[in-house]
Amino acid sequence: MVINPTECLIHHSIIQTNMEPRPNSSFLPYLASAISLFILGWGAAAIAIFALTPTVWARWLLFFGGTLGLTGLAMPVTWFLNLRFPSEPPAGSYVIVRQAIWVGVYGAVLVWLQQARLVTLWTGLGLALGLVAIEYLVRMREKARWQPKPAPDEQPPMDSTPPPEE
Repeated sequence: MVINPTECLIHHSIIQTNMEPRPNSSFLPYLASAISLFILGWGAAAIAIFALTPTVWARWLLFFGGTLGLTGLAMPVTWFLNLRFPSEPPAGSYVIVRQAIWVGVYGAVLVWLQQARLVTLWTGLGLALGLVAIEYLVRMREKARWQPKPAPDEQPPMDSTPPPEE
């Protein structure tokens, strides 16, 4: 059998070599929310930094905007990681959004701790490990509650004994 090299390049990519094709492998449903979160979040953070005096409400706007901005920035990354490393049950859209929100919350908490000069390597790593542990436990709970799709009805086994003759 002769393999055409151009045919291999057209139908296969480097990223998809070990992946099974999945029906929900498009980022299109997340694109509008990722872009809007990114623009609104970093816009609010920029307003809080450059246009407002450092008051309590400006700090809250910075935290809120940073959370939204980092969530919008992390959404394509979490989508790609869940696509690249599939799990059982498959990660739904709520999982991808939740993981992106964890990244946003992590960044906002680091900024909040940095204001009091409390951020060190160990506090950053401890906070990250704590959030990863929480996500792991939530995914483990989802896996425990997951019910597989029922198998299609199978034909009953044929009885090997012939029917009784009358």
